[in-house]
Amino acid sequence: MEVVSTNRSHGGVQGVYRHSSAETGTEMTFSVFVPDHAPGQKLPVLWYLSGLTCTHANVTEKGEYRAACAQHGVIFVAPDTSPRGEGVPDDEAYDFGQGAGFYVDAAQQPWAQHFRMRAYVEAELPAIVAARFPADMERQGITGHSMGGHGALTVALRNPGRFRSVSAFSPIVSPLNCPWGEKAMTGYIGEDRSAWREYDACALIEDGARLPALLVDQGSADGFLESQLKTQLLVETCEKAGQSATIRMQEGYDHSYYFISTFMPEHVDWHATHLKG
Repeated sequence: MEVVSTNRSHGGVQGVYRHSSAETGTEMTFSVFVPDHAPGQKLPVLWYLSGLTCTHANVTEKGEYRAACAQHGVIFVAPDTSPRGEGVPDDEAYDFGQGAGFYVDAAQQPWAQHFRMRAYVEAELPAIVAARFPADMERQGITGHSMGGHGALTVALRNPGRFRSVSAFSPIVSPLNCPWGEKAMTGYIGEDRSAWREYDACALIEDGARLPALLVDQGSADGFLESQLKTQLLVETCEKAGQSATIRMQEGYDHSYYFISTFMPEHVDWHATHLKG
């Protein structure tokens, strides 16, 4: 694992790292913030999955999570959103290809060889974090934004018992029912919509999966709310299934990191209450 950079910040160390991924067949970059801690102490971990067009850098530079993570002693891990580099297939559109991995394991060509972000974030990267950082993998939470909110919800729903807390900012709640999701699932997974259900939070809840604790914040002024995000579908699905959830509409906020950074400390506080002990 290559250390790209480390910086002292908020009583901890913000690092950026690069490694060769067996799952994607590419170099992958991720960031980790580790608060100061006693020698030998293990700290809980909060994962953050980013949205379309983003890398690890967006939340690392704009997310404003470090002060809260340092206060609560929580490690913060932010991977990239897709494989990248020469020889990796891409698309001219912003919502498919590099920067738009949708946290799936692609089954269609030419994507299947490299676009294995599900396996990367569910298995490969957690093993690296557990081996190289003071991470208590028995105390994990996960969050994300937009496409990454979709990733956080579906990763947690598919892995019962792994995460004590799950939150999201402006998540894509049902790829089965929005243009972003239909394009990505068709291109990566194929035409069989039944195969998409394992990548759809609403479908997973309908099929019986549950979360221990769920917090969602959505801006009312988000231009993608009605056409792509469809938060109301998650509200209705949770109510029908009896899934406990706090889903909040934040008046006047949009889809940007101005929104995320406003509520990020509150999300970190919320996760920390579930990750202690």
